Amino acid sequence: MATKHLLASGHTACAGCGQAIAARLVVDAAGSDVIIANSTGCLEVFSNIYPRTAWEVPWIHSLFENPASVASGIEAGLRSLGKLDNVRVIAQGGDGSSADIGFQAISGMFERGHDILYVCYDNGAYMNTGVQRSSQTPFDASTTTTPSGKKSFGKKMPKKDLALIFAAHGIPYSATASVAFPTDVQRKVKRALDIRGPKYLQIFVPCPLGWRHDPALTYDIARLAVETGLFPVIEYRDGELASVRKIDAPKPVEEYLKPQGRFRHLFSAPGGEEEIEKIQAIADANIRKFNMVKERPKKEEKMPELKKFTLEKLAKCDGKEGRPAYVAYKGKVYDVSKNNLWSDGDHMGMHEAGRDLTADMEDAPHGEDNMLDMPVVGELEG
Repeated sequence: MATKHLLASGHTACAGCGQAIAARLVVDAAGSDVIIANSTGCLEVFSNIYPRTAWEVPWIHSLFENPASVASGIEAGLRSLGKLDNVRVIAQGGDGSSADIGFQAISGMFERGHDILYVCYDNGAYMNTGVQRSSQTPFDASTTTTPSGKKSFGKKMPKKDLALIFAAHGIPYSATASVAFPTDVQRKVKRALDIRGPKYLQIFVPCPLGWRHDPALTYDIARLAVETGLFPVIEYRDGELASVRKIDAPKPVEEYLKPQGRFRHLFSAPGGEEEIEKIQAIADANIRKFNMVKERPKKEEKMPELKKFTLEKLAKCDGKEGRPAYVAYKGKVYDVSKNNLWSDGDHMGMHEAGRDLTADMEDAPHGEDNMLDMPVVGELEG
């Protein structure tokens, strides 16, 4: 964590701006040894009004279409000077720049293998130029270019799945996050910057102005997007799904839609109920696809008696040569043998079986849900 905020106060973001919160989390997690290429958009405008800037790190403004190209040049220069081991490069933009105007430049950057983290701040429209739709605008949202009315309920296409598209490029890391979970955002930034090669992170950032919600509800709405299943928080490693943020019991999408003016027509216009059902179906499909709901033992089930493990006994369950793969976490011993993310007792090159992972999990890019879903086989003594 930075000792001071590297996106300083005094910028001109709207009250409750999710993008301003997320950008500060990103740069604070990255630290001062970073160079940022930033596209045109809200973030560029409110943080860098000439001759003043809120950025406390080297920061370069590029056009809508080319922050990835500018960052590629920065990375190539650092590489040629032998300084890439000491300086990290971030390219960033809004969802319009990332998913639409600058998409081909990002794809090229990933295909060439540049050691860059690309961050997309997803507020679901071109907010800076008047709340026009982007390919990240959600289904049935009303914008200035997809207005709701007698013949339309808003945007008719679902969001483009950028995290999956970029994971399909074969890059080492592609993930999503929500500003409602700041620790998760910063862990993912740190994890991504520790990986050499191209990385992608998409952060869900509500926009009170464009979404027409109370600025005090930014965190609540960002959390509801996850808890309804409309915005899965996931990680891909080398093209394979590696982690999913689980939810206890999915909330109905109405709880997410009602506070936002961009969906108000769904609760007043004839046929709105049917449209809400379509949005619920999108959330339900996400929940099934990513297995987002936590699984808990039924109350009537009798839990098996737990074995006692010392660290020495645990070390023998390392998953090698046919041995079971067990790990300890917060005093419990979990069996990870049948989990496809633990190959030969090794998890993504980050964790090894036969160990107490309690301390390691503090720096993991995912929450403890991934561990708690494993079967418990024992307790750690001491």
